[in-house]
Amino acid sequence: MTEKKQQPKRKKSMPHTRAIQRDRQKRPSVAPADETIERWLEEIIHPATMNQMAYFRQLGLRERILSLPVMMAFMVSLLWRQLGSVREAVRVLREQGMLWVEPLGGVSCQAVLERINSLSADLFYRVMCEIWPQMQANAQKRTRPLPPSVAYAEGHFAHIWSVDGSVLDNILKKCGLLEEKVTAVLGGKITTIIDIVTQVPAHIWYKEEAQAHDQTFWEQILAVLPAGTLLLFDKGLIDYAIFDRFSLMSVGFITRLKRNASYQVVTVLSKTATIHDQVIRLGCQQTRCHYEMRLVKVLFRGTWYCYLTNVTDPYKLPAECVVALYDQRWRVEDAFNVVKRLLGLAYFYGGSVNAIQIQVWMTWLLYAMLVDLTDQVADALGKPFKAISIEMVFRGLSHFTHVRLRGEADNPIEYLVRRAKSLSLIKQKRRSEHLSLVEQMNLTIPFPA
Repeated sequence: MTEKKQQPKRKKSMPHTRAIQRDRQKRPSVAPADETIERWLEEIIHPATMNQMAYFRQLGLRERILSLPVMMAFMVSLLWRQLGSVREAVRVLREQGMLWVEPLGGVSCQAVLERINSLSADLFYRVMCEIWPQMQANAQKRTRPLPPSVAYAEGHFAHIWSVDGSVLDNILKKCGLLEEKVTAVLGGKITTIIDIVTQVPAHIWYKEEAQAHDQTFWEQILAVLPAGTLLLFDKGLIDYAIFDRFSLMSVGFITRLKRNASYQVVTVLSKTATIHDQVIRLGCQQTRCHYEMRLVKVLFRGTWYCYLTNVTDPYKLPAECVVALYDQRWRVEDAFNVVKRLLGLAYFYGGSVNAIQIQVWMTWLLYAMLVDLTDQVADALGKPFKAISIEMVFRGLSHFTHVRLRGEADNPIEYLVRRAKSLSLIKQKRRSEHLSLVEQMNLTIPFPA
């Protein structure tokens, strides 16, 4: 009887135990602190943190041992060095200190968790928003080659942005406020805009409701779109009323046309065996768009792929450019992959909404800084940003740490560039079956007279 009672208990606890073990196995080993890298982090993040102290006091928050500068250094170190758990990070804080913070011997894990759950996430958001423009400005000064479609469109649009949403992963039941929960709880949903020219995030929003539809973010997106922007998005964000608002705002867009979409051809701009370029009237009856749209259809391996834009002037956007630019939409998907799988946003250190938001803002801040590092490497190598692996740049920093300690290097960018081949920083050419439609078609961007 005893064995029968114990068996169901063991089966019930195994999935959770295995999930934690798998998660720990996937997470990379802890990166040692490096003086050069930490100085770089401090030079960028610490001033932006101190700029928020007036707002910190405005919120009526009291100065404590775990102040905003201390918690900022803690969260940056926790995520950048991938310390594995808050408990381990607290040990590091007590024994070694973090970034600009000296060792704090009397700090407990419980106190840090309580502070993460209560210290306003808006403070961390404001620091992130102050640093992103710095990364944008750095990228604009560089001369690494851009994809032909992006280089062409950059001359006709103020910004080229890609937007998409992503559901955050499950929060482990052992995290903070979720210890008593029976069912899995998702971490919420984020929607992010990535600048296609610089690869740096431009805007980000978070919702606690993980099942919120992408369409619910439209008002927030529209509020930040300057005139002259070109926005790239997938079919999940299609809304005919929004399309008319884009035209009123002088904002261009490119997306895919749904298969069941109704439209009437107004003008045929050009037509070949593989590319049809048409001005259309989209929709029918009450759902019809007030402004004319443009439909670009491309034949590839027996299938027609349809792309929709409100930019009806083929000089501003040649048909081939429309297709190639939509391919650039995937850069936002690449960003989600990096922040989740490389920087750990698939693993939450706290279960409260405030703690999740803090981790989201800090992860995207570090993503922008990692993009800046990768862009410096691409610029030094004369390669497009897409040709350099962000993951291998990040992992290459740990090798730099060991080499620096041996006195063989003192500049991380120079080291990464010099060792680009051995560190596998330059992506290998993909097989033809893994190439995108644009790459397989080998589309060239014409320059209309």
